[in-house]
Amino acid sequence: MKQWLWLGDAAATARRRADLWRLLGPRPALATPPTGVKISTRETEIADIENWTLTLNSEEPVPALLLRPLNRAPRGLVLYCHAHGNRFESGKDELLTGRSALQMPAYGEVLTSLGFAVLAIDHWCFGERNFGGVKSERAMIKRLLWEGKTLWGYRVHDALASLAWARMQPDLATLPVTALGLSMGSTMAVWAAALDPTINACIDLCCLAEYDALIESGGFDQHGEYFFVPGLKTEFTAAEISALIAPRRHLSLIGRDDPLTPTGGVSSVNAKLRDAYASLAAPEHWQQQVFPCGHQETRDMRRAVVSFLQNNA
Repeated sequence: MKQWLWLGDAAATARRRADLWRLLGPRPALATPPTGVKISTRETEIADIENWTLTLNSEEPVPALLLRPLNRAPRGLVLYCHAHGNRFESGKDELLTGRSALQMPAYGEVLTSLGFAVLAIDHWCFGERNFGGVKSERAMIKRLLWEGKTLWGYRVHDALASLAWARMQPDLATLPVTALGLSMGSTMAVWAAALDPTINACIDLCCLAEYDALIESGGFDQHGEYFFVPGLKTEFTAAEISALIAPRRHLSLIGRDDPLTPTGGVSSVNAKLRDAYASLAAPEHWQQQVFPCGHQETRDMRRAVVSFLQNNA
């Protein structure tokens, strides 16, 4: 357990979070708190659906969806992180329409039926921020690297700034928060929970594996360019990032045949995080489950997510 000596030490853990932010490069931070303007609201059979435009960064407005359960106060808030899959036209709307790699019904219906409010934004270059296909992810990555910044840093910034905005809403301010996502959304959920200690729980689907194993298997090249933060591997392993979530609850769901989660990298993360959580006397708060599938959510995975939310969030 020597590698986890910094866990349980608030000052040392804060330094590790600062190291992670440093690697992400300068953020497009604003001097003022995040703000929002409600664009529309409608009631459906599943939820009250609000469309917002948020001011979270110094460069462009951020379209957002905020869903509230019908006719009851929410029991918690889910920060829903959408996937990538080169579907730049989709973004936050995945929450309502789903995608082929996810089970149906879409998570917007599932989460609100469980009594959760749900927040989702269009990440940089997705959805309404794709500007009709004009805004290229590759071009954005190149521009930011020239400026000593990273697109992943910009995306993480907006995700956490959107959560800060949500916590300014009176009915959401004190709710427990769960970060949830698949694929790129999985990585966002992990990084968001690692960097924001006020996030209460994390659920990641189909992405958490150790970097060395991805290099050995060649699976790293199936990730988009945004995934590669300069210098990250010299200072952090995937397990060390995830350990910043400990001792908070963390459910990691993996496809056994997914090239983005090679077996050795999955078992390595599991062993290290079992050690980390044990060192904090919370071994039951870390759960990894492996399913016979590829890069997709299965019905059994969906059941695991729902059970976790019902019992732990």
